[in-house]
Amino acid sequence: MSSTTVWHLGTMGFSYKEWLGPFYPAGMAPKNYLAHYSTLFDAVEIDSTFYGTPRPESVIRWRQSTTDHFTFCLKTPRTITHDAPLAEGMEAMQAFVETAVLLKEKLGCILIQFGPTFTYAQVEEMDQFLSQLPQTVRFAVEFRDDSWVRPETVELLRPYNICLTATDYIHLPKVIAPTADFLYLRFIGRHGQFKAKDKEEIDKTADLQAWYAQIEPLLPQFKHIFGFFNNDYAGFSPGTCNRFKTIIGLKTEEIRPPQQGRLF
Repeated sequence: MSSTTVWHLGTMGFSYKEWLGPFYPAGMAPKNYLAHYSTLFDAVEIDSTFYGTPRPESVIRWRQSTTDHFTFCLKTPRTITHDAPLAEGMEAMQAFVETAVLLKEKLGCILIQFGPTFTYAQVEEMDQFLSQLPQTVRFAVEFRDDSWVRPETVELLRPYNICLTATDYIHLPKVIAPTADFLYLRFIGRHGQFKAKDKEEIDKTADLQAWYAQIEPLLPQFKHIFGFFNNDYAGFSPGTCNRFKTIIGLKTEEIRPPQQGRLF
């Protein structure tokens, strides 16, 4: 493992009621979830921002309630990426970025995820959008339509140092195409395949080992690697994240909630 690559690994979201007991101490108030989470993992992908730009005071509270060296990655609001022509979204995108940077040094990356109806036919619109993004923030792009699986996509993103997200999700190719000096990984799985979110239902060790076999030769290219796990991937994303951390040789924190009384 490269000593120059900094890993930021965690889960997609942190506020799940099914985690009370397996992850959070029974009875813990939701307002304390993030602080507790940050003692076990050093990064999180915030999914709630997909549904709207958060209030500035919320973002500042996220920053203040987490441990030192914690990293947030925020998902771009769907009003920009899904609900209207991309060309109309730059003003909203700039406002979102202005809110995100309130995280200061704890902002790792902004994820721009497009829907399955956004195709390569819109590449010129995409290029115009990318050219207006601030260069002071890291961005990663995830496409859900297969038309983007082509060398031209790599050539589109590379001049902007914007990462082409590597995603483990249904039909998407499980490949890494470096386009930036960092890498963004997402382990999603098929939505709704597990009834609960309180334990790993399937062993993804072989899949994770295959991913790392792809990543390892490329490590010298990446200053940072951000990687996030969904509960739909194996049933319980904290457990799967620790499984991956073990594979790549990183220390893990035991997921065993302390007694509630010890937190106060």
